[in-house]
Amino acid sequence: MKSSIHPTDYRPVVFSDDQAGFAFLTQSTAQTDETITWEDGNTYPLVKVHISSASHPFFTGEEKIIDTEGRVDRFKARQEQAAKRREQMAAKAKKQQAQKAAKAKKADEK
Repeated sequence: MKSSIHPTDYRPVVFSDDQAGFAFLTQSTAQTDETITWEDGNTYPLVKVHISSASHPFFTGEEKIIDTEGRVDRFKARQEQAAKRREQMAAKAKKQQAQKAAKAKKADEK
C-alpha cells in the first residue's frame, strides 16, 4: 500500500437529510462550516444531503418526488411566460395585418 495517499483527517460528522427528517453520525473527511449539537450533547460538523436511505425510493419502496430546488415550479413558470409571449405576438401580428388591410383599403379608395 502506498503511503500518504489516504486521508488522515477522519472525524465524526453528522449527515442530515432535512426532507426526510433523518440524520446519522459517522466518520468522514467531508469538509463543512456548519455544526450541530447531536443527541449525546456534543457538537459535530454537519453535512446536509438531498437524498439519503430514508428518502430514496430504492430503500423506501415508495416513489415520491423530492423537488428541493423548485425545478417543477420554474418549468411551469417558463411555460406560462412562453404562452403569454405567444399570445402577445399573435395579437401584435393580427393588429399589424389589420393596419395593412386598412392602408390597402385607403390606397384603393384614392
